[in-house]
Amino acid sequence: MIALGILAAVALGAGLWFMGAYNRLVRGRNLVEEAWSGIDVQLKRRHDLIPNLVETVKGYATHEKQIFEDVARMRSASISASGVAEKATAENGLTGALRQLFAVAEAYPDLKANQNFLQLQENLNTVESELQMARRYYNGAVRNQNILVESFPSNLVANMFAFQKATFFEIEDAQERAVPKVQF
Repeated sequence: MIALGILAAVALGAGLWFMGAYNRLVRGRNLVEEAWSGIDVQLKRRHDLIPNLVETVKGYATHEKQIFEDVARMRSASISASGVAEKATAENGLTGALRQLFAVAEAYPDLKANQNFLQLQENLNTVESELQMARRYYNGAVRNQNILVESFPSNLVANMFAFQKATFFEIEDAQERAVPKVQF
């Protein structure tokens, strides 16, 4: 009788642990999805600002056609990209194209003084800052989920219910990874 009670307690404990591990994995997956939606919102805001920025610069720098085409092409690729890895690659390309656009703007003093351009540039800086925060939150949620999926004993439950590791949203641009060079 005592052995049956102990066996029932162990089975109940194992069942509760199993249920808790499953619920933690589901919670982690939902946090990753929620974090990705935050990045998606910021990317949409960024994509919506870019045509206005390009048009403003176009008015001053009409002979820079290739840069405008590059920005438009990279924006289109970014919008149509699916999945975290493809979206990250496309966004890195768009960031590079925007850098070229801002480099062109530096050559036009009238453009740099234009209020519309300054407002668009400030809005884009705000979006970039919020996007960086959203990326950090997303990557933190991914890290936590991946720990649950890979660590023992929760990996047993993860494998049983096909929970997969999530993909980090990483910067692939070597210029962004490099430490800035400061000269006085």
